[in-house]
Amino acid sequence: MRNSGIVLIVAGGALAAMLDLMYAFSFYGVRNGVGPERILQSIASGAMGKSAYAAGWPAALLGLALHFLIAIIAAFVYFLAARQVPVLTRQPWLCGAVFGVLMYGFMNVIVVPLSRFPGTQTFPPVVLVSGLLVHMFLVGVVIAHFSRQALR
Repeated sequence: MRNSGIVLIVAGGALAAMLDLMYAFSFYGVRNGVGPERILQSIASGAMGKSAYAAGWPAALLGLALHFLIAIIAAFVYFLAARQVPVLTRQPWLCGAVFGVLMYGFMNVIVVPLSRFPGTQTFPPVVLVSGLLVHMFLVGVVIAHFSRQALR
């Protein structure tokens, strides 16, 4: 793979991570009055447990790094799959949206329960629907389009 392809995959994952965080900051800021630091600490709590909330900005920075790392890894997974299954790049809107749903499910059904996240997850309809839509179109489709460009 050429360096420009790697750059595109990293950029796609980073853009998806940034859009997802912008959603989280605005949605949970309005809905629950939760600020960016607390949201990022919540991400870090998957690795640190409850201590992430007392650790301040260092934990928030860890959460930021983990969030971007996860999204970039997801972009590489999609890219590698697309190399073997060409429909993933021929139909980036549909396949990216499906990938976004799968990512949302994987993170919330497998990763978070196996992590040190201290809380109990609940999915009221507004949280579930908005989370799925964001992961479909701002995460999955973005990653699919960047993978498409990387494979050209």
